[in-house]
Amino acid sequence: MQPLAERMRPQSLDEYVGQAHLVGPGAVLRRAVETGRLPSFILWGPPGVGKTTLAKIIASQLAVPFYLLSAINSGVKDVRDTIDKAKRSQFFDRASPILFIDEIHRFSKSQQDSLLGAVEAGTVTLIGATTENPSFEVIPALLSRCQVYVLEPLGAEDLRSMVERALTQDAVLSKRAVEVQEDTALLRYSGGDGRRLYNLLELVTNNADPAEAITITDELVSTRVQENLTRYDKTGEQHYDIASAMIKSIRGSDPNGAVYWLARMIDGGEDVKFICRRLIISASEDIGLANPNALLLATTAAQAAQLVGYPEARIILSQAVIYLATSPKSNSSYLAINEAQAAVRNTGTLPVPLHLRNAPTKLMKQLDYGKNYDYSHDNPGNFRAQEYLPDALSGTAFFQPKPDNPQEKALLERLKAWWRGKYYP
Repeated sequence: MQPLAERMRPQSLDEYVGQAHLVGPGAVLRRAVETGRLPSFILWGPPGVGKTTLAKIIASQLAVPFYLLSAINSGVKDVRDTIDKAKRSQFFDRASPILFIDEIHRFSKSQQDSLLGAVEAGTVTLIGATTENPSFEVIPALLSRCQVYVLEPLGAEDLRSMVERALTQDAVLSKRAVEVQEDTALLRYSGGDGRRLYNLLELVTNNADPAEAITITDELVSTRVQENLTRYDKTGEQHYDIASAMIKSIRGSDPNGAVYWLARMIDGGEDVKFICRRLIISASEDIGLANPNALLLATTAAQAAQLVGYPEARIILSQAVIYLATSPKSNSSYLAINEAQAAVRNTGTLPVPLHLRNAPTKLMKQLDYGKNYDYSHDNPGNFRAQEYLPDALSGTAFFQPKPDNPQEKALLERLKAWWRGKYYP
């Protein structure tokens, strides 16, 4: 049976979800289809937002031949053979055949060069799809012959409408009793990707008895996703328990406990690389900015221990463990990234503010990338207060310095002076 995402692929612009700025009433691509005057163009956007689907719909509505090439497994010969087929399928009374190239950013310069003549002559209408910036990945000669249309991640209402359509119109799901009680996790895990949304919906519903009613909740979705990602290690319990004991001893500032559990790991034949990785993580997670040198020492100890090997590596590891255990502690960096990742999961893929975007090409400047950015070094003290977060997160302080140690107390005072109450009162 086809996957749900394939079964629910829209067949017309009216069924197509999202990208109203391109295909909504009066929008540029809809007008092009309605008038039959379609330019060659490149669709630039993240995965799962309907690039391939849109190309197929356009070809269907224009009733022209549709040729699809994937840049992953197509060479120059494939491009030329396809262009020859397109020439033979041309008719004077209808638009040019459409050549759709998925992941066009993976095409080499010679492959892209092979398209130029056909695009210039109108032998084919080229539609390229890319997740990468075409200013960097598409040769200027080809880019100048194509329009560039930017596709956005699907919004919450778009994703909800897709779920509703699947539950009411899909040949399989419409026959089952499925109720969406909560959709926060479903939308969050999809990340604005329609294909991923349908994969998640299929994952949740396929694990239930077809004869039973299904109530979709955030807990159910999270559980199914975690079950799908889990890797089970049948021999790893003591291996990880002893490593955990060593790390917790370091975190608790007990050098005696830490070096004991280190000795247990060494005597058990533990890989020196595994121990070193744990120490490097601990240096950032548990000590962090309270003693930034801890990360340097842990990294240096890892290099030295792997260079000399056992048995002498035990001395280097002992020095590192004792240093970490006796260092002042702070988990502010650990908490900051946790908070930031939680915000990402809760808010999805918020767009980068235009003034923060890189703008090395003409196309990007035309899209206002980098406009109104104030270069910090042009200001007194090399600082200028401006917005560095998406609008929806403005003023959110993910990093909370710990004022009970000198290093971070100094950081806090500096941040207060710079931001004057925006992040820290």
